[in-house]
Amino acid sequence: MPFIPHTKQEIEEMLAVVGVASIDELFSEIPAELVSEQLTHVPAGMTEMEVARLMTARSQQDGNYINFIGGGVYEHHIPAAVWELTTRGEFYTAYTPYQAEASQGTLQLVYEFQSMMTSLMTMDVSNASLYEGASALAEAVLAAVRVKKGINTVLMPRTVNPVYRKAVNSIVKNQNIELIEIPFSIENGATDAAAIQNYSDRQVAAVVVPQPNYFGVLEDVDTLTDQAHEIGALVIGVVNPTAMALLKPPGQWGKEGADIAVGEGQPLGIPLSSGGPYMGFMCCKQKYVRQIPGRIVGRTRDEQGDTGFTLTLQAREQHIRRSKATSNICTNQGLMVVAATLYLALLGPQGLRRVAERCHHNTNTLAQKLCATEGVHRCFNQPFFHEAVIRLDRPVADVLSAIEAQGINGGIDLSPDYPELGNALLTCATETRTIDEIESYATHLERILSR
Repeated sequence: MPFIPHTKQEIEEMLAVVGVASIDELFSEIPAELVSEQLTHVPAGMTEMEVARLMTARSQQDGNYINFIGGGVYEHHIPAAVWELTTRGEFYTAYTPYQAEASQGTLQLVYEFQSMMTSLMTMDVSNASLYEGASALAEAVLAAVRVKKGINTVLMPRTVNPVYRKAVNSIVKNQNIELIEIPFSIENGATDAAAIQNYSDRQVAAVVVPQPNYFGVLEDVDTLTDQAHEIGALVIGVVNPTAMALLKPPGQWGKEGADIAVGEGQPLGIPLSSGGPYMGFMCCKQKYVRQIPGRIVGRTRDEQGDTGFTLTLQAREQHIRRSKATSNICTNQGLMVVAATLYLALLGPQGLRRVAERCHHNTNTLAQKLCATEGVHRCFNQPFFHEAVIRLDRPVADVLSAIEAQGINGGIDLSPDYPELGNALLTCATETRTIDEIESYATHLERILSR
């Protein structure tokens, strides 16, 4: 039966108080042609056992594959304690800390999240997350344009995740913001740093710098950052948080560091789940703190001298700011922040570094094993992290289909987004992949290509 919290008597008493005869009369201002008919196509209700059986069957339709797909979201090991604690009632049912004095636990957790993210990125400030990495990048572009008043041009390398580029374009295109694509080298898969200098005679609000980029290639972030600053632009770093345990963080790029750092928080304790919910993060220099959307939690002391937490900045539209808000973002992915905070706390700096090292080792092993097959070779000669691009001697889509029949998700076909690379395959191996799984992939690939 449907969940109806009020009895028939209670409903009648409430209607009598407001002076109407029925619930329908409350909505009498709605035109008759807009009122929906009965939901005739909704199936009958099921028992709990029947629902469980149905959902189990539906989940099995997805299959159980060995995963070598990366491209922005990754299958990492998540310690059992992360979601055991995340799904406790005080975290799982809490929506948002509107009343700070009644939300000290939530605020402390967000404060810890911000502290860890600023440490990982070596930035001054972190907000309390956004929807996911793509919209976080869009918000960073909008923030940069606000800082550079009247300058609406942003340089966007083609090595940035294609999904991110499409999302950013969708969000900013109607705000008269021009996104100019910067090419990459076919030889090494890195952004052409010299291309930035071509815009030295134009006013540019920001240059986006990915690290690692979509191909897994490590960009020359120092040169890109310095060149962007030389033409008067801000630098927006788009980074993988796991990689930051090994690589130079955005706050240390070039002479002055990146101005804003964003990325996808999914690698930090959030499972693959049909595309979400995930969580975007955003950090920045102190002087741009009022330009980042969402909330910032601060630590203080109360009248008794005890530690307390407060919503220091609330740059969202529901918190009084209204039309002056930096963004119309309606909520953050609060539950995902809980998981990310617990994941980082459990692993610690050394644990996260070991995860990153194992990911790199496995991807390097995968690339070597796959390229031992005739007709398969690496696309780029540049250092890489997490994933590698290999080129096949036949269409990638056909090969991936044949690999999938063996219970393996082999990677991403790059030809739709990067036709200039030919039959290019983006493949990834995180710390969850075993040597047996990697060798199985290589064996099946060799057999398929030898047909």
